[in-house]
Amino acid sequence: MKPLMLHGHERSITQVKYNRDGDLLFSVAKDSHPAVWYSENGERLGTYDGHNGAVWCVDVSYDSRNVITGAADSTARIWNCETGQQLHEIKTFSSVRTCGFSYSGQQVLISTDSQMGKPCELSVFDINRMDKPISTIAMASGFKITAALWGPLDQYIITGHEDGSLRHYSTEGRLMHEARQHTKGINDIQASLDNTMIITASKDNTAKLYDSGSLEHKKTYKTERPVNSASLSSLKPHVVLGGGQEAMDVTTTSTRIGKFDARFFHMVFEEEIGRVKGHFGPINTTAFHPSGKSYSSGGEDGYVRIHNFDSSYFEFDFEH
Repeated sequence: MKPLMLHGHERSITQVKYNRDGDLLFSVAKDSHPAVWYSENGERLGTYDGHNGAVWCVDVSYDSRNVITGAADSTARIWNCETGQQLHEIKTFSSVRTCGFSYSGQQVLISTDSQMGKPCELSVFDINRMDKPISTIAMASGFKITAALWGPLDQYIITGHEDGSLRHYSTEGRLMHEARQHTKGINDIQASLDNTMIITASKDNTAKLYDSGSLEHKKTYKTERPVNSASLSSLKPHVVLGGGQEAMDVTTTSTRIGKFDARFFHMVFEEEIGRVKGHFGPINTTAFHPSGKSYSSGGEDGYVRIHNFDSSYFEFDFEH
């Protein structure tokens, strides 16, 4: 399984995201230039230029018409996916940590960090009226949102917090459900292709599978180090986890120990079934292709790697 190595960023990758069709891969990094690539051959199509700081998050609308990015320059920007033209700019009081398009593409959510006395806020905007948000929810101290996404059919918003809690908020700002299985902060939340399940990645060395409607905890995947990202396959009952130690500790260890491998687990049996080596630093983000036939990962080393699975992967059957 020889990966495609995509080197279009000068600094560490913060998130990678496929569009719904899987033909485009979007990557953002700490270098302020979000990029878009052909997922089939790794060709770079272009960048979205305008941010002045590290870009933390990216999302693409269901029809691949618009792209939203959120950055440390206290702005979220919406771009025309095809031309790279900036359509809207949302100014905030602090860095934009998460962003996402609703299923309809008519609404966007953004969440900001708590900085300079301002609380962490979750805001929902109508894409046709970007001058002010439809609703804004201020979070209490210690409940900073570290990951967020829309629930099925835009009925609610799923948020992950730095205290390890997982919550449902209505678009009006009402708290609907709360789950507290993680003991440390949640780094990432990703949904299954049909939106019935979500998987969370946490600093407590685990990833957990939940029912997205009720937040009922289903499965736990345990590792020995913090999990930065986790993604669900649409083709097989597999989960990929990416992580590693904090970036500042990396120079003291060797890559041979296997700390920077992408790890595959069986979704039902919670057993590790394989590892993929490659990155020279912690993996910050992972994403399964919508078809389940490949996956991508982005690391602290500034590379995005697209792995197309060999035929042996599709023939593999877990013995139980």
